[in-house]
Formats: sequence, structure tokens, C-alpha cells
Amino acid sequence: MYEDDISKNETNEYIEYHEISQTVETVEEDPIPDGKHLVKKKRRERLVRKGRMKQERFRAVMRFFLSIFFIVALIFISRCPGWYMDKKAFNYVGGRSVEIINNNIVPTHKILVLLKKSSVPNVPIYLARTDEIKNEIMKLAPVENVYIRRYAFPARIQIILRERTPVISISPDAKVAPIAFYTSDGKLIGHEYLPLKSQYKTILVLSYGNKGDDYHKWNLNKIRQIQKIAKYIETYSGEPVEYIDLRNPNDVFVKIKTVNIRLGQLDDNVYKRIERIPSLLPQVKLIESKIKYLDLKWDKVNYLKLE
Repeated sequence: MYEDDISKNETNEYIEYHEISQTVETVEEDPIPDGKHLVKKKRRERLVRKGRMKQERFRAVMRFFLSIFFIVALIFISRCPGWYMDKKAFNYVGGRSVEIINNNIVPTHKILVLLKKSSVPNVPIYLARTDEIKNEIMKLAPVENVYIRRYAFPARIQIILRERTPVISISPDAKVAPIAFYTSDGKLIGHEYLPLKSQYKTILVLSYGNKGDDYHKWNLNKIRQIQKIAKYIETYSGEPVEYIDLRNPNDVFVKIKTVNIRLGQLDDNVYKRIERIPSLLPQVKLIESKIKYLDLKWDKVNYLKLE
């Protein structure tokens, strides 16, 4: 037993010694740094740093020159003639500097007269103020609103009008051309904007403009009443209204193709009297004699007045 323990201890000591010797050999086998290799490595690192510094300097120089270039280009572009309007842009119609659209009632020459009161902008078009031009055009009675757009290359403005809608034309007689008209918002506009284009379908109203039928004093409620009466008669007769005679406000007539209709006063019962037309109009068409008017003045009685 004792001998066996001694042999085991010797064996363990041999193994430990062998492992220590291998470790020493391994340490001894590690390469010792070479001085030349370190020098080359440091040189490479210095070259890389120099290359990066050159790139940074090059980029800084390029950024500087590009900034100068863009500043010069911006100054040149800002002073380019394409940004400035022609000095004579407001002196004539039909030029490229001023375009007027959607003016179906207001003549172009009337707008040009107002433009002449304003000076042509002496700054680039994108800096030009158009409030003065808009305010002048808004003084025209048919104009409801004005939109002004600015364009460059070439520098020009576009004037877009939104005009009021005519609904009633005024004339002293059916055979006389209208002398004024009312718009849908109750605005009375004079003869300087007449005649209207065919695209506007208005109700012709006969009025002398004096005494009890003075159309200058009509308000929006009066305009809407006339429109309602015309619509009622066209609905119940199936024929368009040729004119409404308001020269005597107490004895109103409405002319349609078949017959002249006497409404009398425009009171609260006038619409009920108009509702009789569908039952009376076929009888009127059967009469061979010349009819002066169909009398609906009375609330319960109808008459046919013959010539």
C-alpha cells in the first residue's frame, strides 16, 4: 500500500512537470514583435491619416466654391429680365404681360383704364403687390370678386373676374332695348354694361323708373318676388315669360306667347290666381277672336278681354 501511494505521487508530479514544460515551450514559441513591421504599420497609419485630411480639405474647398457659385447664380437669376414685367404692360390690350379672363359683362378696355391708374411693378414678379390693382377692379359694379395670379418667364399677371349674375333686365317698353339690369344679389347696374351676351337669360321687366314704379328703389326682396312670379307663370302655363309689365304697380301684366295675362296687384293671393292658368289656357287657345288679355285680377272671377 505504501509503495503504491509513492508510485502514484511520482506519476502526478511527472504529469504536472510535463504540463509546466509545455507551457514554457508555448510561451517561448510566441513571436517577438519585429521593429521593421511596427515601423511599416505606423507609416501606413500616417498615410491613411494624410489621405483623409486631404479628402476633408478637398471637400471643404469644393463646398466653398459651390456656395460661391450658388450665391452668384441666385443673384443672376433674381436679376433676370424674365422676372420683370414690361414697362408698357398696362398701355394696351392683347399683350403677353396681362391676361384678363372670365369678363363676360365688363369690357376689357374698362379694366385697362383702371390698370393705367396703377404703376407697373418695378420689382421681380414674385415680389409684386397686386392689392392696388384688385381694389381698382373691384370698383366696377358687375364685379363680385377678383383673383390675380403672377407668372414668370415671361413675367405676366392673369386677372380672373367673378362677375355677378344678371337676372332681370329693365326697359321702358317691350320694343326698346334694356337700359339697366339687376343681378341675383340685388345690385342695379346701368346701361354702360349693356347689351348682355346671349348666355344670360334674364326676365324682361317694363318700368319707366319714376313715380310708383321706380326700379331704382327695388330691393332684393322685390327682385326675388319678380323671379318667383315669372317661375310660377312659366310652370303653370308651360310657356316662357316674354316680359312683366310693372309700369303700373297696381295693375301688373305678364306676357306669354299665347296671351297677355292681367294679374292686378301683386298681393298675397296673386299666386293662387296664377294657379288658374292651366284650366283657362286651353279655352283661350280655342277662341278665334283676338284676345287683348286674360284677366286674373279678381280673386274669384276670370275674364277674357277681347280687342
